[in-house]
Amino acid sequence: MMLVRSIPVGRMQNITYVISDPDTSECIILDPSWDLEKVKDIVSAENMRPSKIVNTHHHFDHTTGNESLARELGVPVVQHVESPLPHDISISDGDMVEFGGSSLRVHHTPGHSRDSICLVGGGNLFSGDTLFVGSCCRTDLE
Repeated sequence: MMLVRSIPVGRMQNITYVISDPDTSECIILDPSWDLEKVKDIVSAENMRPSKIVNTHHHFDHTTGNESLARELGVPVVQHVESPLPHDISISDGDMVEFGGSSLRVHHTPGHSRDSICLVGGGNLFSGDTLFVGSCCRTDLE
């Protein structure tokens, strides 16, 4: 069973997730955009060991923190193979994102963007902007 911390960030009320394996304390950081100090404070307070940053898609409100956080933590950035942004590891439909003894399956869900993914595992679904909570999808983006 993985542990999930949901961190509301920025003026757009995005969510950055810190998802950790409780047995190893290894974690991934999903969609870091703003308020990176909040993210780092949680990681530090709970003695977690970040192993990668993962993005559900390339839009700025999910990726703004990639470069600085990856550099500071010394971890790679993981994105779908069709992402136009710089990243260290490419993933595709059916791949597994592993951390500690936990893993999330990648589901390519293009529509909101060509590189949108959902991650599923441990009874959780992380959908980025494939599904909106309390709102509907915008049609004015690519």
